[in-house]
Amino acid sequence: MKINPIIPVWLMAVICVCFLLLKRQGKYNFIRQIIIVILLFVINLRPMIENGEIPGVTQKVDVLFVVDNTISMLAEDYNGEDRRIDAVKKDCMYIVNELPAANYSVIILGNEAKKAIPYTNDINMFEQVIYSLNGQTKLYARGTSLNTAINVMEEDLDNERDNYQIVFFISDGEMNSKDSLSSYSKLEKYIDDGAVLGYGTTSGGPMKVNSYPGDDTPPEYIYEDYYRKNKSLSKIDENNLSKIADDMGIEYIHMTSQSQINNKLSDIKADINKLGYETGTKKGYKDIYYFFVIPLVLLLIFDFLYYRRKVRV
Repeated sequence: MKINPIIPVWLMAVICVCFLLLKRQGKYNFIRQIIIVILLFVINLRPMIENGEIPGVTQKVDVLFVVDNTISMLAEDYNGEDRRIDAVKKDCMYIVNELPAANYSVIILGNEAKKAIPYTNDINMFEQVIYSLNGQTKLYARGTSLNTAINVMEEDLDNERDNYQIVFFISDGEMNSKDSLSSYSKLEKYIDDGAVLGYGTTSGGPMKVNSYPGDDTPPEYIYEDYYRKNKSLSKIDENNLSKIADDMGIEYIHMTSQSQINNKLSDIKADINKLGYETGTKKGYKDIYYFFVIPLVLLLIFDFLYYRRKVRV
């Protein structure tokens, strides 16, 4: 068994203690309160048990994901009117599932490029980072420049681990800052394989965003002319994406469906096997926290009915 806490254990412990300090009146009421707090603590631990073996490759393969999380990635022009960022999340998980047991790192592009996680083989950690991506807010965004990724990528790629290094650069290629696109060519010597994945259409899509972090109101479209209701459109810039791919010596793929990446993944797996990084197995795990959710829900329902009856009395 292993755990993969949703929020840090120490923080959850503090929250649970605070809940217990609000002691209920009555012995049985307080006992229920303790049980509820214990269940919350256990659920947060996210316990997992072994679930057999899953296919994998040896740990000598690094996969770096560079993911554009700017406002333009919220544009609704993927496969109709779907958001680009939602397709990106699914495709990233698809890639990881096709290359299990490698080491994964994520760099997120916003106002600047930031390393979200260093290389890890923890797929659950990777998943949490990827599914947390939801674009920037209007208040926070300061314009998009793809140039900020170059130095951060070099720091991740320039290491002495002698691993097979794969890069997936994921973006719509749009740059609305005053910068012109810089060369990515100095990264080519570090990269063994990968692809630049482009999202969006030339006709463009509107973007629905929140005004500021923590904004609970429904997101609104960005308008070029609010009074005439002319929505701003974000359009893919394939020239930028193709240039980045050429500079790094990897392929550019315009993503219109998940299957677009299949040939590239097949080539990567074939090359990995040729180099002796054979496909093997690793321990698989499955979540069991939902077993604790059931009694928690039942207790909360009982509490709700109990206190509603007391209020009426």
